[in-house]
Amino acid sequence: MSEFDELQAVIRRHADARQAEQRACEAFLNALYHALRTASGPGLPLNNVTLEFRPDPDLRLRPAPTGSAHAAWLRLGLCEVLVRVRRSDGAFVGEYGSGGTFRLDSTTEDDLLALARTLLRHVTGVYGGVTTTPAPELIRFPVCQRSRRNP
Repeated sequence: MSEFDELQAVIRRHADARQAEQRACEAFLNALYHALRTASGPGLPLNNVTLEFRPDPDLRLRPAPTGSAHAAWLRLGLCEVLVRVRRSDGAFVGEYGSGGTFRLDSTTEDDLLALARTLLRHVTGVYGGVTTTPAPELIRFPVCQRSRRNP
């Protein structure tokens, strides 16, 4: 078997894992979009939030190898924020905007709302000159207390 044939075989063998990972990351980005729409609280949807999936600008191989980041632009009214996310040890690890980072071990509604509000505060700080880049250290969102007590 030639090296070229070996490359093709490896790509085919891992296609299912890559596709499952891509679906999971896109579902996460979609859930973050919905959390941003409701981040203002019940009955106060943000109607000017949109989501546009994009190839990760840092990706140098296609199809994306397992473990690669998946990206989307989130339009938040007058600005756009690039969000990149990948799976790592069962968690979603990502970055957004100018240096914001996160790790979610759980994707409950409360976890996603907390991330959405943090993202909004960080981006507001960047535009208001309060937050400098790079952003604060990795923001971790542990499993929410309520979800541990009420499985």
